[in-house]
Amino acid sequence: MLLHLDPRSSTPIWEQIIHQIKELILKKILLPGDKLPSVRELSSSLVINPNTVSKAYQELERQGIIETLRGKGTFVAECIVPKADEQKVEALKQSLKQLVIEASYLGIDRTEFIKIAEHYLDELGGST
Repeated sequence: MLLHLDPRSSTPIWEQIIHQIKELILKKILLPGDKLPSVRELSSSLVINPNTVSKAYQELERQGIIETLRGKGTFVAECIVPKADEQKVEALKQSLKQLVIEASYLGIDRTEFIKIAEHYLDELGGST
């Protein structure tokens, strides 16, 4: 599993891991039931602290994206059920608003913005 972390990003490393694992699942690179590297294996391959990987895995497990089976390992959940979290939905709306504002100042019109958004929705498997 290849993850590309940006140590200069303002996004914490553990959040980058979460985002990238979710993206790999949406792109069907990781499938339900696929085994993920252990915390030690992933931290070693990324050259980061195991606690960072552990924190990402704990959050993914809390969200129902992955599951850990004692003695067997960590796997992509067989059935991922989307959960509405009002705080996250509101944060997403605010982020989208900021993207629209930035796009406007970059000269990206409504049609181009929607085209870009549709490209990523298609790339990631639709609007789900």
